[in-house]
Amino acid sequence: MRSIIVAAAIAMVAPAPVIALGDVKVARDGSALTVSWTAKRPVDVYVADRADAAPAAAQLVSRADGDGTFTMPDAGTTRRYFVLREAGQKGIVRTAERLVPLEKGSNFRDIGGYEAAGGKHVRWGLIYRSGATPILTEADVAKVKELGLTDMIDLRSSEERVIAPTRITGIRYSAVSYSMMTMMGDRRALTNGSTLYRNFPAFLAPQLRIVFDDLIRKRGPIAYNCSAGQDRTGFATAMVLSALGVPRATIVADYHLSTGYRRPENELPPIDDAMANTSPVASMFAGLQKSPMAKVAQPLKEADGSPYLAGAFAEIDQRWGSVEAYLEKEVGVTKGDLALLRATYLE
Repeated sequence: MRSIIVAAAIAMVAPAPVIALGDVKVARDGSALTVSWTAKRPVDVYVADRADAAPAAAQLVSRADGDGTFTMPDAGTTRRYFVLREAGQKGIVRTAERLVPLEKGSNFRDIGGYEAAGGKHVRWGLIYRSGATPILTEADVAKVKELGLTDMIDLRSSEERVIAPTRITGIRYSAVSYSMMTMMGDRRALTNGSTLYRNFPAFLAPQLRIVFDDLIRKRGPIAYNCSAGQDRTGFATAMVLSALGVPRATIVADYHLSTGYRRPENELPPIDDAMANTSPVASMFAGLQKSPMAKVAQPLKEADGSPYLAGAFAEIDQRWGSVEAYLEKEVGVTKGDLALLRATYLE
């Protein structure tokens, strides 16, 4: 019910003009949230538990704040959204904590806030990306359910979903059956990230159809995930943000956030010998759990510094000519759909 209310409210509230506030961000220190910004005038700071809240529907927590920061306690399960308005002005800026803080989660974050087509910004609280969620605590599950998700699209292989089933239940769950070994193709994909990523545009097109169908139908907040929330999820996010007109450099910067946001120890339950013997994929992950290198998130780039994600973009440019052409021919996202997506998910 909450997600329906949020979706209806978004449809009724006209996008607010963006003002000249700079470097707006939210940081967490334990159970405290700090929102910071730069501005020429004092700023009124509001807080709300809905991403689409206007100042009139939010709580004013700091009036005419001139020092560029505001800190408040936050120890509950409800996600907080900040609304900033320069004193005496009409335009507002919305912002939120990018990472959803979970005790036993990994890389669960909101892709809102990025500047996109027409100088607008991606709406907060509607599109989430994540790593696997097999060992979330009860408090984590409660926090995720507070997001009002209507669909969880699992990008993982059939084997991964058996090894590490999600703890998020009670919402629609979508997945496409496939073998991880088939996705990887030849052995080069195991040692060369760009080679693996070249497989993604064709291989993950069925999953992207689900993601974009949800978005086009305005089903409400959704989340999609893989095991680490960085590779398949990174590609899916690159396609969603590209569809919304987010610059390539911003997309790559968001992609690299995974290195800092991942918690590999939370992405898989312990795999014993019996489970390891059930499939090559289980055996592979069991071996990774014993590897010191796999316990720490590694940078997503080749030795020359190029991001693995560049392999997917190169494949798209070579085979389809552009992301827009790829989305239309392989995923079924028309130019009209792109216009609808931007009208719905940008403000």
